[in-house]
Amino acid sequence: MTETVRVAVPRKGRPLEAVLERFAAVAGADDLADDVSSTLRYEKAVTKGRTAADRDVYERLAAYSDLSDPTAPEYTLLRDDREGKPRRIVFDSVTVDAAGVTVELIGREEPFRALRTHEFGLGFDSADLVLEEVVTLDETGVESIADVNARIDPRDTDVRIVSGLGDTVYHTLLATPEVLPAGADLDREFVADYAGPLCISPRYERLVRAVLGTDALDDVRFTYPDSAVEEEAAIAETGLGIYLTMTGSTARDHGLVVGEDLFPSETVLMENVAETNGAAERLETELAAADLETAIRP
Repeated sequence: MTETVRVAVPRKGRPLEAVLERFAAVAGADDLADDVSSTLRYEKAVTKGRTAADRDVYERLAAYSDLSDPTAPEYTLLRDDREGKPRRIVFDSVTVDAAGVTVELIGREEPFRALRTHEFGLGFDSADLVLEEVVTLDETGVESIADVNARIDPRDTDVRIVSGLGDTVYHTLLATPEVLPAGADLDREFVADYAGPLCISPRYERLVRAVLGTDALDDVRFTYPDSAVEEEAAIAETGLGIYLTMTGSTARDHGLVVGEDLFPSETVLMENVAETNGAAERLETELAAADLETAIRP
């Protein structure tokens, strides 16, 4: 009898698409990945008011979730955080076969926390959350996902990162030319020698401390962008900041110099080492082998 492994995954967005792409690579689930991704992109457009739906949300939900087909994805409704709290259709679950294992992908709002509470042995979530919640702060910072496991206190959690999925944007240093002296490099060393305000999103304060290290921040004062102001505009006003960038084009539009990529904001495969079994380990090996360059363990 084929063993079943339950895997916690995000319910929507870029992280879920990265997970589906990985299963497309290892299990031939290309049609499934395309179906779920296109459905959720459409629903995101509806929620944001960019597209007008021709059916109400319950009719669309019934059409998407074909309960007569055990291989079809299922969806559910959540209240979106936007003004008016609109209902949003998000991913719920699907069953796929991979590496000789029956895999149940189960949507969770916080997959990392579901692993921490031992609900799952395997799951996918943003590497950011690991730094924000469990990585021990130190005088020196972390520079890559491969550094993270060494900073996790085993008394705090049994969760470890296995590999990244490559859907990477970076927490990047940004500065105005006035703050950055001519010929200077905008990197970790610059921050270590800097004294003054550093603009960041408040949710990333602990992450920034973990990435840069506490010594580099001795003379730094964190400031936070107003909710009505774009982050790049707030950094331009402050002079120095850290924000998620892919190409840096928006930052340059605000007159900012794009500096060192400090840490990848990437979807990662994680395991709860107290909950995995032989089937989960076989699946984990297959999933990590699809991207050996970012695998943390052999």
